[in-house]
Amino acid sequence: MKASIPIFAMILLAGAPVLVAAEEGFAPLFNGRDLSGWVNVNCAPETFTARDGMIVSTGKPTGVMRTDRMYENFILELEWKHLHKGGNAGLFAYSDAITAPGVPFTRSIEVQIIDGNDPNGLWTGHGDVFSIHGATFVPDRPHPKGWTRCLPSELRAKPAGEWNHYRVESRDGKLTLAVNGKVVSGGTKCVPRKGYICLESEGSEAHFRNIRIKELPSSNPPANEVAETDQGFKSLYTGLDFRGWKVDRGSEGHWKAKDWTLDYDGKSEAQEKDLWTEKEYGDFELIVDWRFTRKPEIKPAPVILPSGDYATNDDGSRKMVEVPDAGDSGIYLRGNSKSQVNIWCWPVGSGEVYGYREDKEMSAAVRAGVTPKVKADKPPGEWNRFKITMKGDRLTVVLNEKTVIENAQLPGVPARGPIALQHHGDPIQFANVYVREL
Repeated sequence: MKASIPIFAMILLAGAPVLVAAEEGFAPLFNGRDLSGWVNVNCAPETFTARDGMIVSTGKPTGVMRTDRMYENFILELEWKHLHKGGNAGLFAYSDAITAPGVPFTRSIEVQIIDGNDPNGLWTGHGDVFSIHGATFVPDRPHPKGWTRCLPSELRAKPAGEWNHYRVESRDGKLTLAVNGKVVSGGTKCVPRKGYICLESEGSEAHFRNIRIKELPSSNPPANEVAETDQGFKSLYTGLDFRGWKVDRGSEGHWKAKDWTLDYDGKSEAQEKDLWTEKEYGDFELIVDWRFTRKPEIKPAPVILPSGDYATNDDGSRKMVEVPDAGDSGIYLRGNSKSQVNIWCWPVGSGEVYGYREDKEMSAAVRAGVTPKVKADKPPGEWNRFKITMKGDRLTVVLNEKTVIENAQLPGVPARGPIALQHHGDPIQFANVYVREL
């Protein structure tokens, strides 16, 4: 009887990339042909592609692509290489489905993939492991600066242009990393300890191949140790350009696609200064991060009562208080400027629907309903996150995880229409623009 050819030998004969081991129980995370099983979170369609049995990342824009499934306990193997000296990328474990507020990355445990070392020894290109953007863990050895970052015990990574092999093992919140055959870093008490696996794009071309995973029995982690699941949100911004948006010619150079942020300098001379989506939406949930970029100035601003009326002094004049003012902007819903969710520095806080609150023909209930219940804004210059829900003529606005508008009625609001980021003559940045149609 003719001897069978081992699986790894058959792959070699077929000319495919070499498998590093013939262990049983592994399944591919990349089929070598396309990106089936992967989800582009916040990058352009061309950022991650399948080519010649590899996943190729252009590095632009900064962002991530994740698996379509969550993983808890596992052994993950992959090979990677940078094309250029100083290249940067990463592998994320236990990731949320979308990016964290004000950053292009997800909450997760990052396994660093970078070419280069910090001259002060604070980070390396040899397999650092660290928690990012709200995730936590305990490094296997203390960091010189006390960071939640485990530096490798040995420097084993090969330089740009050469392939490296990573083996990541996850067991009940403990994570270890082997670089080119030897465990060098890791940590315990990872939170979350179940989530998606991501590949990171960060500035330069990187290649990945032979990505495979062996799932291990679950320990059924509690809900607070599981990452946020996929809710169906889709990014409205490529990080490279304005695909999917309408930009008036006079706004060119004022609205800028600036890597993972959308920047506006407040100086557009276009007839239509706002940035509108090409697509129209009916019922939806919208996530938008924003921050003012101008240095705040102390200015007087009116006080608005819970009823939506302006507070007045004894002489009937509007009551004013001084605030650090950095600008004014907003988000238009369903193509209607009246249904503008305000972004400003007034004492009442952002989230107010100005067009309805100011309309004295609206009922007292409507005007009170579109007035924020609480001010949830962060100080000027810091990132804020809106989560805006439109169902029928009802609006809910959550700002920085606090509900500021709850099921407010917007009489006469159109059933469908585009969404806009508003011009108001002030510089502002937007990021992480996601929509989920309901």
